[in-house]
Amino acid sequence: MTGKLMDLLRYGCSMAAAVGGRMLALNRGMGRWALFFADGLRHIFTWPWQGDKILQQIYFIGYKSMPIVLLTSAFTGMVLGLQGYYTLVKFGSEGMLGAAVALSIIREMGPVFTAIMVVARAGSAMAAEIGVMRISEQIDALETMDILPVRYLFSPRLAAALVSIPLLTAIFDVVGILGGYVTGSLLLGISPGTYFARVESSVELHDVFGGFLKAANFAIMVVTICCYHGFYTHLRSDGFGARGVGMSTTSAVVTSCVVVLIADYILTSFLI
Repeated sequence: MTGKLMDLLRYGCSMAAAVGGRMLALNRGMGRWALFFADGLRHIFTWPWQGDKILQQIYFIGYKSMPIVLLTSAFTGMVLGLQGYYTLVKFGSEGMLGAAVALSIIREMGPVFTAIMVVARAGSAMAAEIGVMRISEQIDALETMDILPVRYLFSPRLAAALVSIPLLTAIFDVVGILGGYVTGSLLLGISPGTYFARVESSVELHDVFGGFLKAANFAIMVVTICCYHGFYTHLRSDGFGARGVGMSTTSAVVTSCVVVLIADYILTSFLI
């Protein structure tokens, strides 16, 4: 009996130690992430200003992401128009389709889908690129040459994302509403005047401001998480070298998408 009790106590202690170790590792990671973000944000405004690098990243994050954002927004609006019409027609309220599509896209789908598309196209590339620089000791070489790696690699991407993702969200909103118009008016016969009148009367400045606020927050989270995972690839315990870069890229994409959805709920609870 005493032996079984001792085994049970050892098992309980080992479980507590494992949970405690994971919590400590999580706390260290969160602290490192916060310091990484604060350092990168500070260096955006330090002299000399990295305008050329910021423009290059705006081109990469913003302009190069436009095709996938346009495609996603068009079909999102068309699906919303289709589903919304057959839902509203049951209540004789199909004239409200414009309001339903516009508010759904501007408040929620525009910022969230744009952020996820940027993660899929640009975020994964950033994590992989910086991860390869870490394992090939290019980041160590920057430090040897007295070049701050966070300022050189992360700050221009953060500044570019704060410009690009809200603008991509605005494009997503406009194209998504037009996609709803294509389905609702051109295919299902709702009057174009009724559709756009409902859009105009239902959308308020508060809704647009809330959407851009979400987009700016998502930009910070997405770019910081992706660059952080690439920058600290060498600290991973589940892989090293090329495998570590792959694991870092996967973790960056998955974590970014999950954080965007969680942050969307939290921000919505404050903005609604």
